[in-house]
Amino acid sequence: MYQDITLKCKDCGNDFVFTAGEQEFYAEKGFQNQPQRCKACRDAKKNATKPAKEMFVTVCAKCGKEAKVPFQPTSDRAVYCSECFAAMRAQH
Repeated sequence: MYQDITLKCKDCGNDFVFTAGEQEFYAEKGFQNQPQRCKACRDAKKNATKPAKEMFVTVCAKCGKEAKVPFQPTSDRAVYCSECFAAMRAQH
């Protein structure tokens, strides 16, 4: 049976808990080593290699507010701000 273990992050130096559930998951996957970084530092390291997603600014077709979208808008399709888009999805 696994028990929670407190480890020290090699990047930030903060203590973090390697839970019994995480240990069981590591064992199921065949991982031999304990994690060396806390979740925040693991996420930062993982995301450091990803390029920043380019966002495009346009005008919402419904309310006229500024909308930022992760794709190049074209004139043949309406683009909505996140609030109007969510409201439209809730209606369907």
